[in-house]
Amino acid sequence: MKKISHTDPLYNSRGMAVYIKLLEKRYPHVNISEVLGYAQMASYEVADQAHWFTQDQIDRFYEKCVQLSGNENIAREAGRYAATPELVGVMGQFVFGQISPVRAYELIGKAAYSYARSARYKTKKIGPNKVEITATPEDGVAEKPYQCENRMGLFEAIVLGFTNKLPEIEHPECIFKGGKCCRYIISWEKTAFYLWKRIRNLLLPISIVGFLTAWIFNPHITFFILLPAVVILLLGLSFIVDFIEKKELRASLNVLRNSTDKLLEQVDINYNNTLITNEIGQAISRHITIGDVLDKVIQISNKRLDYDRYLILLANKDKTRLEFRTGSGYSQEYINVLANTAFHLDHPDSKGAFVVSFRQQKSFLINDINEIEANLSPRSLLFAKKLGTLSFICCPIVCDGESVGVLAVDNIKSKKILVQSDMSLLMGIASVIGISIRNAELMEDRERQYRSILQVLATSIDARDPLTSGHSEKVTEYSLGICDEMGLDRDYCEMIRVAALLHDYGKIGVPDSILKKPGRLTKEEYEIVKTHAQKTREILEEVNFEGVLSQVPKIAGAHHEKLDGSGYPDGLSGDEIPMGAKIIAVADFFEAITAQRHYRGPMPVEEALGLLNKEAEKHFDPEIVAAFIHFFEKNYLKKFYNRNEFS
Repeated sequence: MKKISHTDPLYNSRGMAVYIKLLEKRYPHVNISEVLGYAQMASYEVADQAHWFTQDQIDRFYEKCVQLSGNENIAREAGRYAATPELVGVMGQFVFGQISPVRAYELIGKAAYSYARSARYKTKKIGPNKVEITATPEDGVAEKPYQCENRMGLFEAIVLGFTNKLPEIEHPECIFKGGKCCRYIISWEKTAFYLWKRIRNLLLPISIVGFLTAWIFNPHITFFILLPAVVILLLGLSFIVDFIEKKELRASLNVLRNSTDKLLEQVDINYNNTLITNEIGQAISRHITIGDVLDKVIQISNKRLDYDRYLILLANKDKTRLEFRTGSGYSQEYINVLANTAFHLDHPDSKGAFVVSFRQQKSFLINDINEIEANLSPRSLLFAKKLGTLSFICCPIVCDGESVGVLAVDNIKSKKILVQSDMSLLMGIASVIGISIRNAELMEDRERQYRSILQVLATSIDARDPLTSGHSEKVTEYSLGICDEMGLDRDYCEMIRVAALLHDYGKIGVPDSILKKPGRLTKEEYEIVKTHAQKTREILEEVNFEGVLSQVPKIAGAHHEKLDGSGYPDGLSGDEIPMGAKIIAVADFFEAITAQRHYRGPMPVEEALGLLNKEAEKHFDPEIVAAFIHFFEKNYLKKFYNRNEFS
């Protein structure tokens, strides 16, 4: 087994938290920041229940506590304070309400390693009110005498919680006096109920013996005087025993009732936190972009959580800085500050809470920013004060072991104290956000690949002829403009985008000699060109389009159909033509007549718009034509007038 050194983390932060609470309650003049700074500890490390400190750190911590408090016995006092109801926690009170001191000592021995890895504990029951506890330091650990005193304080506090009296502690063997371990023999007074019950039980056989002896010498006095007196005495003792027993039971029940209420309250908090986390998880799982995920998180948080402000920072692509992505509760002035602030991840000396949380994947709960002032750079402190931050919680957003950002909340209006359950809730939410962000990134990567493939396919057709290069992209642009004017939903617009990009893909089967012919096409050549619509549909039907995209082959293949049925390839008319095909038809017609071709020049824009209006109701849907003209005039008309070829 590896030998422990003075630099190994041995002591859980919960032990330091006990000292800090004691100092705050009984020594308010002590500057906690000074104590932590001297011990090279940070308040957020103390608040993090998963953090461990070294022997050197706790030695320095104790040294400064003694110096500033003036109490050389503060270690023992802290031990006693650790078992007070306000510190043992809800579960601790619940357990102590149902067990005996002996059982409590046995539990302490078993649980000690979760607080300190410096020693192994063993508890042995010697009698009904007596136990022996040994603490044997691990190999290489250099404990100090104050830690022995701290243990004795804790042992005293346990019995004090049961009997309101300090136990007697014998310390026959101590590592600081040459022993191999610290041995403690703890005994305590029996309760009043136990003493009175024992007196009653002992008096009963004595009374019987006395009664029989007296009967031999004077039966009359024994029967009429002694017997009633003994019966009355025994009944009186039984009454006292019963009264004390009920009194102690009531006290125990009150402790149990109070702890049960608190336990149920904590269970209710945990249940609500789980519901909220689950609700957020279900809501954001339906979104496929990071922006939508973050917006939904803020929306639900505002509705379901009770914090004044929310903030989400995400790392940039190079992981060199944290950047503001979204938030709530901030004024526009503060949002501008956040948007223009970079939290540098590539600076080794950066030690702001957000950066440390991201790097070390730790959550921090800070109820007074002044406590960590010494650990902040002047820039970080100025930033916090500029935002008016007094207390906050920040949690790393992690997925697959990799930090992707930070979630933070604070209160500036309600002044509500932030507690551990708040941090636990936000840690759960942050983990859900991390998973959703990673899923969204994968979807966005997949979307980019998908779009690039479509772009390459569309470009490969247009590239066959320099004069038609960019045609599919322009038709797509016009088609999406029409969709926007008509207020169509996003999924349908995406389907139109794909269909418009690939609407001429069937031209891959038309010879270059026809596509690039400088003069007018013959009737036979035109019939060959017309086959591209049918070929487009047939080729795209081989692609496994799903959902709304399953309409792509039909719509792309029908973009040459006309309202009066004179179009191709199927001669559809009116409502037989899909709306998407009608949209692409208008966009394709206008782009084609306003662009240069081998057999003609581009049509002037006024003439083209006039021709489009003329073709409405006969060849094109009037509503779609109107939507296109409105879109075109709003976005392109001025550009066309500035181009010489359309002047």
